[in-house]
Amino acid sequence: MLSLLAIAFQPLPGSAQQAASAEKPPPPQPAKRDGQQDFDWELGTWTTRLKRRLRPLTGSNDWVEYEGTTVVRKVWNGRANLVELDVRGPAGHIEGLSLRLYNPESRQWSLNFANSAGGTLTLPTIGGFKNGRGEFYAQETLNGRAIFVRFVISDITPDSCRFEQAFSEDGGKTWEVNWIATDRRVKSPADKAQ
Repeated sequence: MLSLLAIAFQPLPGSAQQAASAEKPPPPQPAKRDGQQDFDWELGTWTTRLKRRLRPLTGSNDWVEYEGTTVVRKVWNGRANLVELDVRGPAGHIEGLSLRLYNPESRQWSLNFANSAGGTLTLPTIGGFKNGRGEFYAQETLNGRAIFVRFVISDITPDSCRFEQAFSEDGGKTWEVNWIATDRRVKSPADKAQ
């Protein structure tokens, strides 16, 4: 009888491992990245060189160029920023305003653009930064057709960066670039003295 009790109380194979693993806490999960400060590098004044495709998604390869300034200001202690673009060229004058808002729940930014000629905000492009590159997406219409919009911020250094907008009319399989801007930081007199 004792031998039957001894057998009955012996742990089953794997039971000790299950008990030991049940006692171990799960491995720590990596902290979710807080992107609230993602645009802090851009605060300040920049000289802007801009190229814009005149007739996107028509097969045309006619571009116009502009030069001017971009000023970026922090709003809401960094949870938002305001971008003022003022460029001129042979095709005219562009005054643009972008309100960028950070959503702490989704940990994403929405980029909301308005041109002074239209006076209304476009649909926001939404996304964030990964490995030093920002990617933002939206769905809009162009000439009555549904398109995807991709806005990329790349080549970021303390004194320069590149912005590129592209459209896709085939669900994102192919993209046509229609807006390229390169910015260089305007150095203050104190910066130039160093």
